[in-house]
Amino acid sequence: MSGNFGKSGLLKSSGGSSDLLKEDDSLLRDTFLSIIRHHNPKLAAKVDVVFALSSAWVMTESDSDFEMLEKRLSDLNPDELILVSSAFSQMLNLHNLSEDISNAQSERAARMGEVEMSTRSTNRSFKKLITERDDVSPDDIYQALCKQEVELVFTAHPTQALRGSLLKKYAKIRNEIDRLHNSRMSPYEKTEALEAIRSHIMAAWRTDEIRRTKPSPQDEMRQGLSYFHETIFSSLPVFQRRIDTALKNIGQPMLPLEHNLFHFGSWMGGDRDGNPFVTPETTREVVITARLSAVNLYFQQTEMLMFDLSTWRCNADLQALAEQVTSKHTQDAHMLAEERKRKNYADFWNPIPVTEPFRVVLSDIRDRLYHTRELLHHCLVHSSTNVKEVLENDPGAYFVHDELLAPLKVMYNSLQETGDDSIANGRLLDAMRQVQCFGLGMVKLDIRQESTRHSDVIDTITQYLGLGSYKEWDEEARMKFLLGELTGKRPLMPPTLQTSAEQADVINTFSTIAQLPPDSLGAYVISMARSASDVLAVVLLQRECGVTETLRVAPLFETLDDLHNSEASMESLLSNKWYCDQIGGRQECMIGYSDSGKDAGRLAAAWGLYEVQEKLAAVADKYDVKLTLFHGRGGTVGRGGGPTHLAILSQPPGTIKGSLRVTIQGEVIEQQFGEKELCFRTLDLYTSAVLEASLNPTTSPKPEWRGAMDLMSEVSCDAYRDVVRKDPRFIEFFSQSTPVSELGRMNIGSRPAKRKAAASIDSLRAIPWIFAWTQTRFHLPVWLGVGEAFQALVDDGKLEMLQEMYKSWPFFSVTLDMMEMVFAKADPRVAQFYEVALVDKSLWPFGDDLRKRFNQTKDVLLQVLGHKGLLQSSSTRFLQQKLQLRAPYVTPLNVLQVYCLKSIRAIEAGDKIDPRFENYEPTDPEMKALLARDPGAHKHPYKSAVEDALIITMKGISAAMQNTG
Repeated sequence: MSGNFGKSGLLKSSGGSSDLLKEDDSLLRDTFLSIIRHHNPKLAAKVDVVFALSSAWVMTESDSDFEMLEKRLSDLNPDELILVSSAFSQMLNLHNLSEDISNAQSERAARMGEVEMSTRSTNRSFKKLITERDDVSPDDIYQALCKQEVELVFTAHPTQALRGSLLKKYAKIRNEIDRLHNSRMSPYEKTEALEAIRSHIMAAWRTDEIRRTKPSPQDEMRQGLSYFHETIFSSLPVFQRRIDTALKNIGQPMLPLEHNLFHFGSWMGGDRDGNPFVTPETTREVVITARLSAVNLYFQQTEMLMFDLSTWRCNADLQALAEQVTSKHTQDAHMLAEERKRKNYADFWNPIPVTEPFRVVLSDIRDRLYHTRELLHHCLVHSSTNVKEVLENDPGAYFVHDELLAPLKVMYNSLQETGDDSIANGRLLDAMRQVQCFGLGMVKLDIRQESTRHSDVIDTITQYLGLGSYKEWDEEARMKFLLGELTGKRPLMPPTLQTSAEQADVINTFSTIAQLPPDSLGAYVISMARSASDVLAVVLLQRECGVTETLRVAPLFETLDDLHNSEASMESLLSNKWYCDQIGGRQECMIGYSDSGKDAGRLAAAWGLYEVQEKLAAVADKYDVKLTLFHGRGGTVGRGGGPTHLAILSQPPGTIKGSLRVTIQGEVIEQQFGEKELCFRTLDLYTSAVLEASLNPTTSPKPEWRGAMDLMSEVSCDAYRDVVRKDPRFIEFFSQSTPVSELGRMNIGSRPAKRKAAASIDSLRAIPWIFAWTQTRFHLPVWLGVGEAFQALVDDGKLEMLQEMYKSWPFFSVTLDMMEMVFAKADPRVAQFYEVALVDKSLWPFGDDLRKRFNQTKDVLLQVLGHKGLLQSSSTRFLQQKLQLRAPYVTPLNVLQVYCLKSIRAIEAGDKIDPRFENYEPTDPEMKALLARDPGAHKHPYKSAVEDALIITMKGISAAMQNTG
């Protein structure tokens, strides 16, 4: 295999990325198995046998092969249970690495012109728009990009099953293989790279896969910020430089320095909806932490610029600025040098002569960044400090990013004036663009809270003032009261107001916002928003709590009913002159893909989301308001996930208009930003897709297509709810046949799995809802109800119309393609294995009916697609190969998970431990250490083994599905 490493044009071979994937998969698996053989030859032999049996079942699909696999796994003793589970989980993670590497290689090969990518790059979008649209000129493209805004919002949704420690080790493995593929290496260097890979795989194998404690919101924020340090911060200016080159190729200037194509937001530490661990103190801490990250990165950039910009020649403005900086330093040269040494500056300790004006100015920037960092550390330690006040009132610190950008602009303009434009457009331009994009806050933190929490606070106020119960008023009365208060000048909040703990938390959150730098904050998102008064309530509470620079308020419409009612809510809001004056002609609305899908099923939710975007855009146009739609997408199809480019281009025409905001959740952050090539590709996809959606929007669907979707939406929603909400057997079947009750053991997120402690689908969050069905490989939320909807139209003689919709309407084709992919990942035989082992026999007929619906839906879907089998087209063949390569790894984990679930549930029900292991006590010191990794637990070693194995199987199956929730 090593003979292929380092060759250019690798993907030009007959197998291309397909061969590369197989080779990398084999290298990583063989290396891993050799490590197991080195440590535990008996375990390695068992893993080999299990892998062979699983591969045989994947090939033959015979019951006898599955029974042999099940028998072999059921004979494992407790410590082998953990080790075998861990081995297959690790192999799946390594296989996913090989897929990431293959994708990155394909991306690199595409940029070198060696292969065609299935989705367009920005450069190709330029060519397409110019050649295929008579009404789009190069100048139109330039003007569109100058207005285009994409904001990617990282969320702490608990769908990243891997620990950060393992992600870092896998990143090192990926980097070593990347070197092998893309560098000219001597035999010694290749050997060293392969040994490094072995070392990192061994370290991953010896790392506990299980989070023993739940992460805090602060932990989640630090993990999110690591992607900025490792890929995003450095990749963004490189990407913008490529855009400049692409614009130059069509005769256009580079993008204005003050314009950013991207901004980044975060919910980590700001999303308090149903998460009691996100407190006002948490929000304050994550804002300070993010600002420290930004300051540290700018400090590093500044020191590198000091080495680069040794230039003496400059214009008058820079010379004057350098002299002004020099005049500030009255300190003795020796003392100044000693102070800079104590601050651990890299170099340039002695006073810099004014004949090196760039270094003089950069030295001042470095000093201010250092001082800003010291102040932020002080604020972090002293929790009562007003962060905004401290930074704003200290002239030696940076408070707003313009203060940092201004001297960089002076230096840039000087270099341009003196003809040194190549120097100007190097690292200095990169630094300016980084400051312009990331600001001093790195990311803008959204605050999210549920609508009724605000209503509760205002209700307490109105009752205290003797005005009656706000919650009992109708919408008209609420709006009249809120507008009266907002247009008046009197304070509303009584200083002696008595509140509950929950109400105090809401008020303290607003008070904390008032004490934070405004450029660190984004939108205030109201979950479960249902009316215009929900928005005005938040505007009023901000004012009452001293927020001087009001956060924009974004209502989040989630359930199907809320989506249908959102048009009337926004009409009421935007028709109000006072409100329109306040928002300055811009409004943001968030639409929720997760809860709408859980509420009504995927097809009805998808159509509801499509229609609501059209309606909200029409309302905004009516009142001349620029609308930004904030898409709350998850990673899975059941929560609105899908390929970025296709997802954007399938939106209704006229709803993007150069502006997009979207969540990047959980495991998707790693998939899109875990490696520099992937990060670059992600930025490229968003840029090209938003540009095309704005300048070349899809055509509106035909009236008869809309009629068909209306009917299918109704039929699918009814069929879905008949099962999920109306059938009394469903909740019991769901809880018994899936690991939904055990998911909390994974500790993958700070927030609870349920909003409220009630045994209902409504109280369950969308992520565990999807996660549980993904583990059993049944994926019920994606397809339930769809078959009945399609069949209704097929029975009505409209198959040809459905096929035309699939071929000609991007929204419909993307929706169906995603369903096909989910069916390819699903395996109802595995789901049945869970049922037989875990579900009460009285519920087996219910499971049989669901599998019958699954097969009927798959058949009618293929009929509409015009395909003989799943993933049979040329465009999906590589995906099919990926799924085939993963299959032998995942089935053993499903079998082991069923065994663990059955054992744990029996123990917790008071039954005896499996008689074979009732007196189990490991004697091997390594096995004892293995079973004692949970420091706070004092359990029977068998129960410890089964619980650990269960968690590991959950992580492994998540890796196999490449998404969780």
